Amino acid sequence: MRHAWRVSDVRTAEQALMATVPPGALMQRAAAGLARRCAWLLEQRYGRCYGARVLLLVGSGDNGGDALYAGARLRRRGASVSALLLTPDRAHRGGLAALRAAGGRVVTELPDALELVLDGITGIGATGGLRPAAAQLAARLPELRAADGGAPPVVAVDVPSGVAVDTGDVPGVALPADLTVTFGCLKPALVVGPAAPLAGRVELVDIGLDPYLRSGPAVSVPELPDIAAWWPRPGPRASKYTRGVVGVATGSAGYPGAALLSVAGALAGPAGMVRYAGSAASQVVTAYPAVVVAESVAAAGRVQAWACGSGLGQGHAAAAVLRSVLAAPVPVVLDADALNLLVDGSFAGALRERRAPLVLTPHDGEFSRLAGRDPGPDRVEAALQLAARTNATVLLKGDRTVVATPAGAAYVNSTGTPALASAGTGDVLCGLLGALLAGGVPPAEAAISAAYLHGWAGRRAERAGPVTAMAVAAALPTPDSILQGTG
Repeated sequence: MRHAWRVSDVRTAEQALMATVPPGALMQRAAAGLARRCAWLLEQRYGRCYGARVLLLVGSGDNGGDALYAGARLRRRGASVSALLLTPDRAHRGGLAALRAAGGRVVTELPDALELVLDGITGIGATGGLRPAAAQLAARLPELRAADGGAPPVVAVDVPSGVAVDTGDVPGVALPADLTVTFGCLKPALVVGPAAPLAGRVELVDIGLDPYLRSGPAVSVPELPDIAAWWPRPGPRASKYTRGVVGVATGSAGYPGAALLSVAGALAGPAGMVRYAGSAASQVVTAYPAVVVAESVAAAGRVQAWACGSGLGQGHAAAAVLRSVLAAPVPVVLDADALNLLVDGSFAGALRERRAPLVLTPHDGEFSRLAGRDPGPDRVEAALQLAARTNATVLLKGDRTVVATPAGAAYVNSTGTPALASAGTGDVLCGLLGALLAGGVPPAEAAISAAYLHGWAGRRAERAGPVTAMAVAAALPTPDSILQGTG
């Protein structure tokens, strides 16, 4: 699992580390790692570092210093290195002296041709988008051409310039990177929000910061080995009951498809049995003969978790279903109509009385109705606040789905795709999440696992053409199938 820390925590850790090393040692560590990765990129793309034309875009402060020191190292490897100083009177003096001593030069205009651009305009202390002069430079970069006729790759120093580091927002003009070389630890903008895709590939340079990151991370990014470790696997004495039974209370006369989609998602999970309770029972059992069906939650029999809400409707019958589900002493995941039924406060008592885990899976519109405001630029903090207020695990859907817990932990999914913004895909996610809960996976791990596999399925379905919910359900893998190359 990867972790990202907020700027204040990074600054505190850096100060503690700098007290233990000679002055300037930290910047030299960062510059050395940055130069190595730039040289590797040049060799991969052009077959050489020697003679490659490299431009440093240098802002004020330490970020510009990192770029200048890295440029000096590239110059000593034989690259032709130029620096364009956006604020010449505030450029890092030591870094500029090192570049000049190595044979680098300062320019005042963009060269006509380049092999690599090093973005050292702004670092983690910056706020807002790029200033006008920097924005104009960024707009002109795509016009440049490298020796192979393509656009020169952009390497960001620590973070792409112009992004909001703590939130992942892009409040103005930002400079997209092909590669971001970050120092010490990940930052939220590299993994969450609209800033994350602008980072390109992210590589981490170890500068010795880990022992000094004493606060918890702002957000964590589970990876496939984590998902695989959380996935329940039946033992030799397993039965359908010991593997967990998931109840699915979704769909209605107007939306029978929601029942079919959520059941499809549940069947792809680790539970040993799926029980469907609702008005679409005949359609469900026709499509999926292995599913046990009932007309109501009360008649469904025992389950270890409930998935509820997709296509349920907003009337009295839907409210009765939700009340029955919330009264069950088992984990519950609520989606779609079930979330909307919570808005008027009529279920406040039922929610307060619950002791078993609850997971809410809103998209932005449902979140706004539940929270009384839209998620805003800081989606992690917004999800954390709703989780604390509702005492529920919150899965805030999006291209980078966020999972937040009442205890204050936050996770972001790395497999999402905009192609999942299609009717019914959330129904599939609801069923899969319910099956994970029924299989005994804790709420946060179940939510992020479901999001991870759902995103993987979305990407897989996308390769075959326009994405439909049924295509996503059919493409749902298990972690083991991904690891084995069959998922």
